[in-house]
Amino acid sequence: MTDLSPLPPGTRIGILGGGQLGRMLSLAASQLGMRTHIFCPDTESPAFEVTPHKTVASYDDEAALEAFAREVDVVTYEFENVPLGTAAALEKHVPVFPGPKALAVSQDRLAEKAFLTGAGVPVAPHKAVTTRESLDAAIAEVGLPAVLKTTRLGYDGKGQRILRTPADADPAFAEIGGVDLVLEAFIPFEREVSVIVARGKDGSCVTYDVAENVHKNHILKTSTLPAALDAATARAAADAAKTIAAALGYVGVMGVEFFVVENGGRSTLLVNEIAPRVHNSGHWTQAVCVTDQFENHIRAICGWPLGDTTRFADVVMENLIGDEIHAVAETLAPAAQPHVYGKTEARPGRKMGHVNRVTPKK
Repeated sequence: MTDLSPLPPGTRIGILGGGQLGRMLSLAASQLGMRTHIFCPDTESPAFEVTPHKTVASYDDEAALEAFAREVDVVTYEFENVPLGTAAALEKHVPVFPGPKALAVSQDRLAEKAFLTGAGVPVAPHKAVTTRESLDAAIAEVGLPAVLKTTRLGYDGKGQRILRTPADADPAFAEIGGVDLVLEAFIPFEREVSVIVARGKDGSCVTYDVAENVHKNHILKTSTLPAALDAATARAAADAAKTIAAALGYVGVMGVEFFVVENGGRSTLLVNEIAPRVHNSGHWTQAVCVTDQFENHIRAICGWPLGDTTRFADVVMENLIGDEIHAVAETLAPAAQPHVYGKTEARPGRKMGHVNRVTPKK
């Protein structure tokens, strides 16, 4: 049974992963008087710059994990591909939030879709693919165009191929076959949106306003608030996010991505994917919300009351990708809030920072 007692200031929070999300979680924790300890195999992790407590070791190093667990009071993570064995090993010694169930569901696209369907949340038509022959059967059932994806370890457009005609099946399977796959119907969506939801140990739940997202080269480029969405559809997105969090017994902040499909003048929603962590499309909360997503995640895992998610201004969050980081100072307006992640190398496609551009609420 989960202990609902709030953890006091001075609590030691372990964070698996040392990227920008770990960095921003650590900064939010220190604002609440907590200490953070980052566990990451990458010696150049930007999160190491904001806390003196770190472990550089592999996620399957059992001795290092046990030593890490002894140094902290609670563990969380910044990315959803934390090995399940890592979470299970840590959970023997210290509470882990969100729990391993969220990892198990989100790490496998088929498991995720089965879970969402069971929770009553609509997803795109799809079919499992394991062989070249089963791809033909899936195409016959799902139809074309469709998207062939690996069931695991796909992000920012990696591990997927679009099939527009039957002739695309052979090269697509040759490129990403050999592992479990899923064929998803290609959704002619009007827009992509997301909801950030926070759920506490006591089951309390809050959501942030719906963000409208635009991707460039399969990488999130902007999140805009408010989204071009009617009030009923926005409420439906928030309700779906709360349903998912409750069904997972979730503790912490989660991102839920949706396709918005227009049907006869009416908007419907399909869940694209869930991310059991603070989310890129929620970075705007740092500039225009009473409590941002990072603080609410720390509050949730420490058993504190969740903070107010009210948005008091309009905002566009823009990711700074690759060399775009070099011009950040020259392109800032007075109402722009920059966040630079401190990464050592600006590679193409690498998220180096973001800017929140704020305007008065309409």
